[in-house]
Amino acid sequence: MIEKIITWSIHNRFMVLLLIIAILSGGVYAIWETPVDAIPDLSENQVIIYTEWMGRNPQIMEDQITYPLVANLQGIPNIKNIRASSMFGMSFVFVIFNDDVEIYWARSRVLERLNYAARLLPPGITPTLGPDGTGIGHVFWYTLKAPGYDLGELRAVQDWYVKFALQNVPGVAEIASFGGFQKQYQVTIDPNKLVYYNISFMSLIQAITRNNRDVGGSLFEMNRAGYMVKGLGYLKSMEDIEDIRLGMYKSIPITVKDVASVQMGGDIRLGVIEENGEGEVVGGIVVMRYGENAKDVIERVKSRLQEVEKGLPPGVSFQVAYDRSNLILAAIDTLRETITEEIVVVSVIVLLFLFHWGGGLVAILSIIFSILIGFILMKIFGITSNIMSLGGVALAVGDLVDSGIVMVENAYKQLTNEVLDIDEQKLDY
Repeated sequence: MIEKIITWSIHNRFMVLLLIIAILSGGVYAIWETPVDAIPDLSENQVIIYTEWMGRNPQIMEDQITYPLVANLQGIPNIKNIRASSMFGMSFVFVIFNDDVEIYWARSRVLERLNYAARLLPPGITPTLGPDGTGIGHVFWYTLKAPGYDLGELRAVQDWYVKFALQNVPGVAEIASFGGFQKQYQVTIDPNKLVYYNISFMSLIQAITRNNRDVGGSLFEMNRAGYMVKGLGYLKSMEDIEDIRLGMYKSIPITVKDVASVQMGGDIRLGVIEENGEGEVVGGIVVMRYGENAKDVIERVKSRLQEVEKGLPPGVSFQVAYDRSNLILAAIDTLRETITEEIVVVSVIVLLFLFHWGGGLVAILSIIFSILIGFILMKIFGITSNIMSLGGVALAVGDLVDSGIVMVENAYKQLTNEVLDIDEQKLDY
């Protein structure tokens, strides 16, 4: 078989040249287009469903949220299994598909089934799909460095400015905020005053809810001009909440401040984030979209951070907490150094023992084109360039070096013997 391939190559040199050009072009294209990451993605092909119902214990979440969702998600095509977890105020359902299923097809099928399953949940509860990322999608972490600012102010900057600016970066699935305090208006009710003024707890909640909205009116025409009428009702301060009317007591209006105290506070926290033991920090996690190039996504995020930093409050700046691109570049540099060293060693060995430039060139070209073919196959089969795959390429180059030297030496020996035989025949003649 090998002899036939060699014979065909000798008689079809033009076709061999075209094949070499195709391998060279395809290999260079595959190197540039293959997604680069430091860690191989071994996570399962899954869709996460998240449901929040704050204040409910895990047993209620299991009975009224998790179980109805899991029961109605059964029957979706190409599902491997379904896992679920219930905790205080939160429910997670993990729908795991077969490995050959396209992720966005899976998400659309799950969303279709959720539209039907949502009617079985308590009123006002809406399950949502998790980001279209993988378990290793956390490619970049940053924190807000701001001496003199409190954690509530920094969290507000993160949630209402930085997060929205980074979410539209190509390749980013989600910006997950962490640390600090999420600001909220807190109404602390005095039950004794509710009883005294004969006001129910639900009527107080409904009054606050009704007063926190704008309403639209009709179109008012005057002097051949139309004026749109609307009622302004959004709550913008603690005083607005305190002045909400709840009813009458002996012809005197009763407001929220008569039965409760209103204050600005932070939401319940289940943990804190520290950096280098220097205290709490506020920041965000960049979650990469499924199938994206981690190196390119991180570069785009860094470029956007430089633009966003110009609009931050005075004294606030970004500080990188985790950057996977450093590990990615280190893996690429290791492969580049390994290939360069092996090419140099092959050239020196061939020239030192054979004194033949052509033999060294053949061995070097076999290494280069084998690597290019390997990257073409990685692109075809959807394998990312990571530590494992690049390490495999480096190890395979070592095997190619051995076989290349042996084949060149053997060919050189055979050619030498043939030349000697011809010279002996000439002498005999």
